[in-house]
Amino acid sequence: EDGDIINIDITVYLDGYHGDCSEMFCVGGKDAIDEKGRKLLQTTYDCWIKSMELVKPGVNYNVIGKTIEDYVKAEGFSTVRSFCGHGIGSVFHTAPNIYHYTVNQDLQEMQAGHVYTIEPMICEGFADPYMWPDDWTATTADGGRSAQFEHTLLVTEDGVEALTGKIETSPLQFWEEESSIREGIWLGTSEDARARADELRNR
Repeated sequence: EDGDIINIDITVYLDGYHGDCSEMFCVGGKDAIDEKGRKLLQTTYDCWIKSMELVKPGVNYNVIGKTIEDYVKAEGFSTVRSFCGHGIGSVFHTAPNIYHYTVNQDLQEMQAGHVYTIEPMICEGFADPYMWPDDWTATTADGGRSAQFEHTLLVTEDGVEALTGKIETSPLQFWEEESSIREGIWLGTSEDARARADELRNR
């Protein structure tokens, strides 16, 4: 109904390889969403973008979770610890695990050619999940709302590119227009990705 926020997660299998992405949508549009709901969406998007902006060869994977958790805690939200991003390729779920919370130990370093997802689940209340009897559906234990964004990412020699990035016909959402981290459609940090994002922005 109007005022709900929903997440749609899409996977693709093409020529022997998997892709994984998700996006948020507002039922009834931005104006139908209450102020806290808009803040949840914006905070989730911005922490996600902020973490992806740090991706490049030589960076330790632990910066992703710390960046996300520090950002959302400062805004009064929590990050789910029970699920994580993952390596992806010819196998759908593989190494490395991508944690969306602080891990106080060194992890693997990113290298050009690594492919994985970053997909933080951010909650307005407690981040503890409640699993339904189907052993697949998870909700927040306190019934609070959550939001999530996800890209499949390729680490390049000069940064990162979203393999599941938006195209010319993709709508521009308010959280992209109003982002304090990177305004407009985000396609990555590599020189090529920035150029393609500028083309979409100026279309």
